[in-house]
Amino acid sequence: MIKTRTELQEYRESCLAGLNAQKCRVLICAGTGCVAGGSIDIYNRIIELCKKQGLDTQIVLEKHVDHEGIGVKKSGCHGFCEMGPLVKIEPYGYLYTKVKIEDCEEIVEKTILHAEPVERLFYKDKEGIAYEKQFDIPFYKKQSRTVLDECGQIDADSIDEYIAFGGYSAFEKALFDMSSEQICEQIEFSKLRGRGGGGFPAGVKWKQVLAQKVTPKYVVCNGDEGDPGAFMDRSIMEGNPHRMLEGMMIAGIATKASEGYIYVRDEYPLAVARLKNAISQAKALGLLGEKILGTSFSFDIHINRGAGAFVCGEGSALTASIEGKRGMPRVKRHRTVSRGLFEKPTVLNNVETYANVPFIVEKGVDWYRGIGTESSPGTKAFAITGNINNTGLIEVPMGTTLREIIFDIGGGIKGGKKFKAVQIGGPSGGCLTEEHLDMPLDFDSLSKAGAMIGSGGLVVMDEDTCMVEVARFFMNFTQNESCGKCTPCREGTKRMLEILQNIVDGKGKDGDIELLLELSETVSSNALCGLGKSAPNPVISTIKYFRDEYEAHIYDKRCPTGTCQKLKRFVIDPELCKGCSLCARNCPVGAITGQVKSPFTIDQEKCIKCGACMSGCKFKAIKEEF
Repeated sequence: MIKTRTELQEYRESCLAGLNAQKCRVLICAGTGCVAGGSIDIYNRIIELCKKQGLDTQIVLEKHVDHEGIGVKKSGCHGFCEMGPLVKIEPYGYLYTKVKIEDCEEIVEKTILHAEPVERLFYKDKEGIAYEKQFDIPFYKKQSRTVLDECGQIDADSIDEYIAFGGYSAFEKALFDMSSEQICEQIEFSKLRGRGGGGFPAGVKWKQVLAQKVTPKYVVCNGDEGDPGAFMDRSIMEGNPHRMLEGMMIAGIATKASEGYIYVRDEYPLAVARLKNAISQAKALGLLGEKILGTSFSFDIHINRGAGAFVCGEGSALTASIEGKRGMPRVKRHRTVSRGLFEKPTVLNNVETYANVPFIVEKGVDWYRGIGTESSPGTKAFAITGNINNTGLIEVPMGTTLREIIFDIGGGIKGGKKFKAVQIGGPSGGCLTEEHLDMPLDFDSLSKAGAMIGSGGLVVMDEDTCMVEVARFFMNFTQNESCGKCTPCREGTKRMLEILQNIVDGKGKDGDIELLLELSETVSSNALCGLGKSAPNPVISTIKYFRDEYEAHIYDKRCPTGTCQKLKRFVIDPELCKGCSLCARNCPVGAITGQVKSPFTIDQEKCIKCGACMSGCKFKAIKEEF
């Protein structure tokens, strides 16, 4: 156990010496996506092959070594999920993509033993250009990885490796060289804004908690990331849990809090396991617990696992859940900073916000504000999914445009199709279209456009996406996740979903669009919490930018993209129909009639759109109409 500042500094030097003794480091992505693709088998196979070659495989960081070894690591998410499983080899900077178990022998023989690349495993773009180094790949080259940088660079399970890379230096500085007031001022002057979606200045919140005289105080981390398509916080918790813990510990010093709580959804078992391991390691070293490093500061961190309720991402519902109550929002008689967890002053920020804090303390306000925009400094992590070539996790400076993210980093739309829209901020956000491609992505610009960053999910849609169905999908998600406490959200979202379902089913009627907008205003104005207030956003934005698609569904009973199954029409071309009657015999509901050797017809009222007629027609006389 480390008991003083000097001992921590000496320990850091020994960790760094152990790291430098590894002549080669094999970083195998062990984020959830790559694990699902078999990366743990690759990890085990590489260790096995190295041992067969008589190599000293340092699975954990060995300190005080006087010989070279091979460091084989389970790192966090590298971000380039489309190309996983990923293996990075240092110090050469090689990044191998789509690695299979049968590739391991060649990796060991060529790269680990002889420092030669396995060229066939390099990433190749659509022109066939191969990229040897990770940060030469366009996906990485246009990013500015700060919070996510170490997720693919260090052993996700090793506190020693985190310390060797400078970890807990900011905590040391905050503990010994700064007062609580100075830390709060530094965070406030940095203009760090909450990365959970609201964008509230973190420093303002911290100062308000510090000013409270009531004790104890709490630091709470919101790791309940529930947006469809979002996995930024999960990747930080899995890939670099100590970075987040360090941020929480600094918040504890800044606000004079004594305990921290991490609320993480139970669907993130790998994140939970790595957080538990990180907390255990920090306690064993004396970085958490009583009188840390010989000072008067005592701080401990606990993990609470949520049951998967999306509403528990809302602050008061989250704290209620930690307290053992049902996760439902409270009426905001008091703000969390004065009466939050257990009715005590509480700092509540999300994972990414805390992960930014050590950089600000260590590198200073000027460094931080030199990234991003004036009102939204720093970087933002985004998860890009949908109809895009390069899906994955990215980090870019605030103010980066959608065009840069989608076409430069994301590699453009799949199949060369046309970009149509992007849903940003999940169910709480809205759609951005082609006219927004050059708009800077920051809190204020998005607010003006009627959208929000949210936690950072970007779902990219191409020309074949039905925007009415998109609105129905997100409304269905929100309605299912409503806790039901307040009538506007409970009943309003249910009624909006019914209308949207009728529209995609071909039962829409005149006045539905106006009714949806009226209900949107009622729900957003009167709902108790942020879930209800933001629930109509996807509906409002899709009506604003794609009203013609709603009108086509309602008045023409037609889905312009052919997505909505119940609006498809199967018709028989009388010029091609031979009157064989096979389609009528195949139809399960008797919707096809006619005389043998004469063209048959389909009764659209009876047709259930199953497609059995079209798939069975030998003469290709039956076609779909949209």
